[in-house]
Amino acid sequence: MTVVNFGCRLNAYEGEAIRSALAQQHRDDVVVINTCAVTAEAEKQARQAIRRLRRERPDARIVVTGCAAQVNAAAFAAMDEVDHVVGNREKLDAALWQTIGDAAPRMAVGDIQTAAPAALPAVTHFPGRPRAYLEIQQGCDHRCTFCIIPYGRGPSRSLPLGHVVETARSLAARGYREFVLTGVDITSYGHDLPGRPSLGQAARRLLALVPQIERLRFSSLDPAEIDEDLFRLYADEPRVMPHAHLSLQAGDDLILKRMKRRHSRRQALEVADRLRSLRPGIALGADLIAGFPTESDAAFENSLSMIDEAGLAWLHVFPYSPREGTPAARMPQLPAGLRKARAKLLRERAAVALDRFLASRVGLQASILVEQTGVGRDETYAPVVLPAAHDKGSIIQARIAAARDGKLWLEAA
Repeated sequence: MTVVNFGCRLNAYEGEAIRSALAQQHRDDVVVINTCAVTAEAEKQARQAIRRLRRERPDARIVVTGCAAQVNAAAFAAMDEVDHVVGNREKLDAALWQTIGDAAPRMAVGDIQTAAPAALPAVTHFPGRPRAYLEIQQGCDHRCTFCIIPYGRGPSRSLPLGHVVETARSLAARGYREFVLTGVDITSYGHDLPGRPSLGQAARRLLALVPQIERLRFSSLDPAEIDEDLFRLYADEPRVMPHAHLSLQAGDDLILKRMKRRHSRRQALEVADRLRSLRPGIALGADLIAGFPTESDAAFENSLSMIDEAGLAWLHVFPYSPREGTPAARMPQLPAGLRKARAKLLRERAAVALDRFLASRVGLQASILVEQTGVGRDETYAPVVLPAAHDKGSIIQARIAAARDGKLWLEAA
């Protein structure tokens, strides 16, 4: 079987669960495209992949699932290359993957808002990946005006910590040493569980119950929801890596308000300052959207300056992409060329900031997870060029000698 994942780490986790379910059924004839709906470009790439895979695998049974399939099921079902369209809730039902075939419905896409998704068996292996993903949460209760994902994932639902711990133990037994907690809105974790445990409390408990976890990371953190326990974890738990990715989206208060974000520019800067004070040397990343509707030159400059003021190192920059059905799509739009030009400026500023951050690592002793031959990542998620062969998934200690070409090097040229 073939599973092609687009988008977030949660999709990668679920894609591996689907692969495992298909492997148990020996369904080598099935090709799954696990789509993303964050941008129009992501959907375009999925359609291109579907057409390519049909040319390469004319006899395969092609199944399209994921967020784009959930919100735009009819459009994918209309493609001649597609055999089945499966919703985000249905894709987590192991029984569905047992019945994919001529008798299965062409479309199996239910109302994601009304019922909790089923749970595929826990993932115990990520072929080719040196780190393990741990799904802890699904869905989102917020309604940012630009975002289609709540309509593709449904409301926020937390996985019980016992399930997360059991999965982590299985993965650790397979030799994984670095773990990433992932979901759609992981800082909302626990609101629907008995006792309402916070993300920070859950992470501390996980580390206590699974001492084999040597390195722990978090996927995107909402600065409006970071709890005190999570701040303390960054301060006093060395197994939590000095790396945090913040869901900022913009650096201008009016644009943040029109996005329906729940933090201000000042609050975002305070979060960044606090993380740096609690964990000196921490690498901060962020998502930024360029060219949101009504964004003025001054508003864009506020986002541009946010990179330096917040001390950001890792940037995910997206030109704004209108998504049908979202409030922002009905707002006055900026020209596509302007959106792309502003994204280019953000990326150029981000490249300078990254070079500055990498230079600050030179001369330091680093702990490096080996990802593949000749390449690893240190605690701050910086890529490191390795001069000697090491086992994938191993952790080595070495001094950083140089920074160039967006990477760290263990020996000077």
